[in-house]
Amino acid sequence: MLIGRKVPDVTFRTRVRDESIGGPNPFRWQDVTSSDYFAGKRVVLFSLPGAFTPTCSTYQLPDFEKLYPDFQAEGIDEIYCISVNDAFVMNAWGKSQGLENVKLIPDGSGEFTRKMGMLVAKDNLGFGLRSWRYAAVINNGVVEQWFEEEGFSDNCDSDPYGVSSPQNILETLRRKEAA
Repeated sequence: MLIGRKVPDVTFRTRVRDESIGGPNPFRWQDVTSSDYFAGKRVVLFSLPGAFTPTCSTYQLPDFEKLYPDFQAEGIDEIYCISVNDAFVMNAWGKSQGLENVKLIPDGSGEFTRKMGMLVAKDNLGFGLRSWRYAAVINNGVVEQWFEEEGFSDNCDSDPYGVSSPQNILETLRRKEAA
């Protein structure tokens, strides 16, 4: 269990739109730190094996996007999706999904994922090192609640999904609020 643990201090290499650049690719590099993402906010962070993959693109990301107002009603300021993919892939995925609410965090080198203890080999799928599927409620940089799919292992034959679903996290937040 990671409850009570501070998230790792990492600098993420992101690409942000900058109209002053002009041309067909008006983006520039911008470093964003863990503190930038997590300090002073209560957020849901969810991680998945990869952008454009079936479960992630069909259910997990779109459902977090749709349920964003429900999460806000439970005191969540932001929803972040992190994956061991670079900024180019994450930006293209976000655009293809039509995201307006969920923010994507590129963990291209897997440093954050490794320091969270969630880096696994997915060589059996031709992916290399990726994140195990998990989610967390993080309050001011500290893990408040933890949702990890069962079966954590390298080269897992299955891709469990349920514990880290937005529906499960929302239900847990509502139960805690009612208690």
